Amino acid sequence: MKLPAGVHAHEFRSPILLAEGLALKVAGQLSQAIQVRGEATLVVSGGRSPVAFFQHLAKQHLDWSKVLVTLADERWVPVEHADSNAGLLKRYLLQGAAAQAKFLSLYNAAANLEQAAEQADRLLAELSAIDVLVLGMGDDGHTASLFPNSPNLAEALQADGQRRCWPMLAPSVPHQRLSMSRALLASATYSVLSISGQSKLTTLSAALAGDDVAAMPIRAFLQPPLEIYWCP
Repeated sequence: MKLPAGVHAHEFRSPILLAEGLALKVAGQLSQAIQVRGEATLVVSGGRSPVAFFQHLAKQHLDWSKVLVTLADERWVPVEHADSNAGLLKRYLLQGAAAQAKFLSLYNAAANLEQAAEQADRLLAELSAIDVLVLGMGDDGHTASLFPNSPNLAEALQADGQRRCWPMLAPSVPHQRLSMSRALLASATYSVLSISGQSKLTTLSAALAGDDVAAMPIRAFLQPPLEIYWCP
């Protein structure tokens, strides 16, 4: 698999080793941002895959009170719902010392999806920077909640788009979503794509072999300064 110039891959023997390695790297990047800016912003993806990474990151020695954590995307369900990404963070990352971190939620129970997207857009405008972004990828080539064939996808994928958050729809899963835009995600200082398993490697190879971003939105991010963390 040939990677674009400037994109580096790190291979690990198991998901646990990957989670440990990624947690150390992310913690180092956040510490560096705190030293430079006095604060740090971490944007993560939800789903089941990052749980071990969240657990290891929560144990890292950081001044968590100076870290703001938010999500690249969110499912339109209450925090108590098993599919809530915010709920996932609260269970596995925002624990112990890491509970001191500030959390910016994209979900708003008092608003409908479009209203919540507009509200999240205003809140995200106040971020001074995204220091670390950790993305995942689906077997269809989606990342965050930028799904192929989703309404609003073309607008959300505009490289120079001004809007930071869009209402989205996962075609194969009956949940409406909120997702950060390509332009906002791409502004991150340090970006990682974390994937595990042969099927994800096959998907990544297919993404690298073409250039239709709408067909596989992960293609929008397969460029420097991205680093890829993966294991078989």
